[in-house]
Amino acid sequence: MSVRAKKHLGQHFLKDEQIAKDIADSLTEKGYDTVLEIGPGMGVLTKYLLEKDYTTHVIEIDTESVEYLQNTYLNLAPRIISKDFLKINITDYFKEKQFAIIGNFPYNISTQIVFKTLDYRDQIPEFSGMFQKEVAERIAEKKGSKKYGILSVIAQAFYDIEYLFTVPPTVFDPPPKVESGVIRMIRKADYSLPVDEKLFYRVVKTAFNQRRKMLRSSLKSMNLSDKLREDAIFALRPEQLSVEEFINLTSLIEQDAI
Repeated sequence: MSVRAKKHLGQHFLKDEQIAKDIADSLTEKGYDTVLEIGPGMGVLTKYLLEKDYTTHVIEIDTESVEYLQNTYLNLAPRIISKDFLKINITDYFKEKQFAIIGNFPYNISTQIVFKTLDYRDQIPEFSGMFQKEVAERIAEKKGSKKYGILSVIAQAFYDIEYLFTVPPTVFDPPPKVESGVIRMIRKADYSLPVDEKLFYRVVKTAFNQRRKMLRSSLKSMNLSDKLREDAIFALRPEQLSVEEFINLTSLIEQDAI
């Protein structure tokens, strides 16, 4: 990979083979026979994915990386998607097929990748990959922590999430200024919400936008009745609510609007 391409991507390329193998091994391989790797770069993770029993596809926006992958992994070439993952319609490539996602995700778009995965959760039973450590911890965090927030609640509403291991800066070229973390997300057996999804998202985002305030203050813009705001849950701050309690809160707000 040329220096120009590295600067263009703003990425840090993994050079440690054991960590690449560990990331590839993080998928359980249950419930699907197809895997999509996002941002393979020079294929340090890809080569271990290709050893697995499932069919590997990759999506890469950088043309130099695409050319390298086509020339290096000839069997993979027909399954290289030279597009931006955030801009594609997944069904154009995978129809209604179940597939897992994996990758060493660029820090600057990693949160967007998670939210797009959630949008396509009907097709994605598993998601595994490397993030900036702070983001990985935030996705996996439980209630009661300052790291617990919008991303934690919304991701955990649909997936069981496990923080797997930390990766030091020294295994990248160039080394980032922060540590990285690898997580695995496994879709819940029942991943449907018993409340309106748009309202759930709105409640979670509105609450955490003023996370230091009690819910009766942070959710004031939702025009709740005085009777509802007397409920004990409204005396709590958002980080004190579990995912299930946010779902229950959304249900209370739904009923209040009737």
